[in-house]
Amino acid sequence: MGGLGNQMQQYALYRKFLSLGKESKLDDIWFRDSSNQATVLAPRKLELMYFRGLPMEFCTDGERRALVPEEGKGVLVKILAGTLARTRIRKSAVRDVKGMYEEDIFDLDNAYLVGYFACNKYYADILPELRKDFVFPENPDARAAARNRETMQRMEKENEDGHTLPVSIHFRRGDYLLAENSALLGGICTPEYYRGAVQYLKTRFPGRTFHFYLFSDDPDYAETLTFGDESDTSTVVRWNEGESSLLDIELMSRCRANICANSTFSFWGARLNPRDDAVRIRPLDHKNTQSASPEVMHSLWEGWVLADRKGNIV
Repeated sequence: MGGLGNQMQQYALYRKFLSLGKESKLDDIWFRDSSNQATVLAPRKLELMYFRGLPMEFCTDGERRALVPEEGKGVLVKILAGTLARTRIRKSAVRDVKGMYEEDIFDLDNAYLVGYFACNKYYADILPELRKDFVFPENPDARAAARNRETMQRMEKENEDGHTLPVSIHFRRGDYLLAENSALLGGICTPEYYRGAVQYLKTRFPGRTFHFYLFSDDPDYAETLTFGDESDTSTVVRWNEGESSLLDIELMSRCRANICANSTFSFWGARLNPRDDAVRIRPLDHKNTQSASPEVMHSLWEGWVLADRKGNIV
């Protein structure tokens, strides 16, 4: 369930189970059952299908019932992932994964998992394979497709010239501004957070000119923002729209550094960055209801740079 970033995380956990030799399939019932879409703020499609030839197998209704024998009676039947039994088992097969990282799920058999699985540690070791499998389509709009190619070529040259540093910055607005979401997700990626992340890069790469690529579901807002100094440049990426929005993730992944919002969309832009010298920056907190110490977060997001709401690197 959820948007593309969450779907990619659920898919990544599915692939993690396969890598461990577990029989595992995805469940797409959340997208096929219209009653699920009627209860969410932002109805979604199964956007995993937008990737080219992404390998995946979905469970049958019978396989689901074997693990969730009483659908619709208080059991959360929402998510894409689970190791499947071939025989009917108890309702306790449903596991609602709400913690940041619940390592014991890898020891489960005959389980139906419900969760978002945002923690990088769940599948960090298979990211090289996922980078190969998430093959992006081309924007059907010829002009937008050409701009994507030109932008990636420019990023590649900037990465190679030793002078310019291409940096993606993502701003999540849209549904995050709604009252229902603001209490949960608002106030985390403050202006201070972004300024602190940029200053960290300035300190880490002294003497470099920066090209900031700004991504947002509100590009008009992004146009009002400035970062760096007079020698730096900015480009607002605003031509990938609708079903082609996922191409922003591909562009993010081509930058040397990624400054993420508290959004799984930009997390994937950084995760799919294949560079050994990539710098990935994320906010210390993802939700206002769920926080952890910097020490714990560094263990769960190994190699990532963490910044708090005040812009401090922690």
